[in-house]
Amino acid sequence: MSESELTERFQVSANAVSDTKTTVETRGFEFVVDEPAPLGGTNDGPNPVEYLLGAWAGCLNVVAHTVAEEYAFELEDVQVDLAGELNPARFLGLSDDPRAGYQEIEVTISVDTDADEATLEEWAGEVEERCPVGDNVQNATPATVDVETI
Repeated sequence: MSESELTERFQVSANAVSDTKTTVETRGFEFVVDEPAPLGGTNDGPNPVEYLLGAWAGCLNVVAHTVAEEYAFELEDVQVDLAGELNPARFLGLSDDPRAGYQEIEVTISVDTDADEATLEEWAGEVEERCPVGDNVQNATPATVDVETI
């Protein structure tokens, strides 16, 4: 099978419910994106930057198990913790600095396994390198934003 035959296209469609609340649909699933009350939201769901961290955590879990299977060791448990700070000044239009997103994200993957340290070190490098969400976070990804009237 060629690389082009493996290509998958993913998409979401989102609608504003309010200033801070959005419903998102994909593949028959729906989820809510909202801000916490102190940021003007109704706290009906995680906010966009929390979903970003959650997406990366979920992706790391899938890749961790896939690579562990290739390395022929069992993962009894996987816990992924991510944290980062961002300054809302750019988002709020108060400043051009710092950039709008996270300045840095710390990722910790804790595993319960019988794999030795050398194997885990090599495995961890593969997991980081092969995680699509991590790749998008850590590398520039060309994107276009078009505006249309409805």
